Amino acid sequence: MINFRLMRHLWLFLAVAEEQNFGRAAKRLGMSQPPLTEQIQVLEQALKAKLFVRSRLGTQLTPVGQAILPAVRKFLLQMEQLELAVQEAIAGQTGMLTIGAISSAMLDVLPPFLERLRQQHPKLTLSVREIDTVDAIPALLAGDVDLAFARLEGDLGSDVQTFTMAQDQLLVALPAQHRLARRRRIALSDLAADSFVMFSRRVSPIFFDRIIALCQASGFSPRILHEVRSVTTQVASVGCGQGIALVPATLKRMAPDSVVFKPLAQMVEVVTTAAAWSSKSTNPALSSALEILKITPTVPRARRSSRV
Repeated sequence: MINFRLMRHLWLFLAVAEEQNFGRAAKRLGMSQPPLTEQIQVLEQALKAKLFVRSRLGTQLTPVGQAILPAVRKFLLQMEQLELAVQEAIAGQTGMLTIGAISSAMLDVLPPFLERLRQQHPKLTLSVREIDTVDAIPALLAGDVDLAFARLEGDLGSDVQTFTMAQDQLLVALPAQHRLARRRRIALSDLAADSFVMFSRRVSPIFFDRIIALCQASGFSPRILHEVRSVTTQVASVGCGQGIALVPATLKRMAPDSVVFKPLAQMVEVVTTAAAWSSKSTNPALSSALEILKITPTVPRARRSSRV
C-alpha cells in the first residue's frame, strides 16, 4: 500500500535540500515556513535521524540527509512516472516510453523519430527529459529511461545496445580575429599554444576523452581554461574570445559572425548522437520504438566546407 503521507514528507525534504533554505522552500511549495519546519521534524522523528543543520551559510544536509538524497530523488521521479502511467491507462493509452536526450539531439535527431513514432503508435504515451551523456547508460541500466539519445560510441557493456543516428566532421572553431583564421586547413599541432573551450568531462566523458586523445596524438595536451555544458556554449564562448574549440560541423549553422570554422588537416569524424537501450528491458513499447528508430532517416553529415 502506498504511504502518501511519507511521499509528501519526502517531497518537502527534497524542496528544502534543493533550496538550502526553509523560507525559499516554503515559498516554492506554496506554504508558510512553520508547517514546513514541523513536517520535516516529523520526518526526522520517523527516520530517527537528523536531516538538516542550520548555520549562517543556510540550511545544510547532514551526512544522513546527503546519503538518502539520491534515493529520494529517484523514488519521487518513479512515483511521478507511475502516476502518469495510471492516468494515461485510464485515458485509454496503451503504453509508456520514457526517453532521455541531450539538448542537441532534441534539435535534430529526436523530432523526426518522435513524429514517426506518434504516427505509428498514437496511443503510446511519450515522456521526454533532458539528460547529459554521462547519465545515459546509468539511467538505462537503472530503468529510469527506456531509450537514450546521447554522444555514445565504443564498447558500452554487454547489456547496452546502440544505433548511430548522427555523425559529423570535427572542425576547429576560432575567433574571427585568430591568427589562423585565414588558413584553409589547420593541423592540430598548430593549436598547441591555444586555450581550449571544452565540455566538462563529467558531462560527456566519451567525447572529452576523444578530443584529448586526438591532441595527445599530435604531440600536446590541450590547455583547457574554460569548461562548458553544451556544444552551443562552446561556440558562444569562442565568439567571446575565450579560446578555440573542436566541434561538430553542424554547429556552423548556429554560430555568430564572430566565429569562423576551419577543417582539420586530418579529417576526423565523431558520433554526435547515438540511440541506446538496455537489452534487458521488458517494456513492450521499446520494441515498437526500435522498429521506428531503424527506419528514421539519420542526420546527414555536413559538407566539407569552411566559413570565412
